[in-house]
Amino acid sequence: METEADVRDQAIRLLARREHAARELRFKLTQRGAAEALADAVIAELAREGLQSDARYAESWVRHRVEQGFGPVRIRAELRERGVADELAGPALADAERTIDWGEQAYRAWARRFSVPPEDMKERARQQRYLERRGFAAGHIRQAMSTAQQPD
Repeated sequence: METEADVRDQAIRLLARREHAARELRFKLTQRGAAEALADAVIAELAREGLQSDARYAESWVRHRVEQGFGPVRIRAELRERGVADELAGPALADAERTIDWGEQAYRAWARRFSVPPEDMKERARQQRYLERRGFAAGHIRQAMSTAQQPD
């Protein structure tokens, strides 16, 4: 890729497939041979035009990861890794929290992985660590584990 038009075309093709964070888009463009300064200029122009948006990316990422059974702690960390500012990640997670019961989400993640409640403290700790790695906070894990303990 040599010209700005080539870089722009490549960026638009990437964005047509799915939303990309600016950092992710920059990485992909430079991997395809675009100069960093040119990639940054094209991304800034696309953002001004509303074709690239870290806020839209954050909303999309939150929906995607919630569907996969991940919790808010992990989702926020992943957005940071992808270069999405906390000011943009926060509202996306807040929107999700209006419709999601994270304790119930944690229970569903638990139920997909485990079929029986823990019988001893060692197994309980193992199951709790699993939910922790999935990105659930301590309160969500407690709620999920108490739901798992209840007889059907």
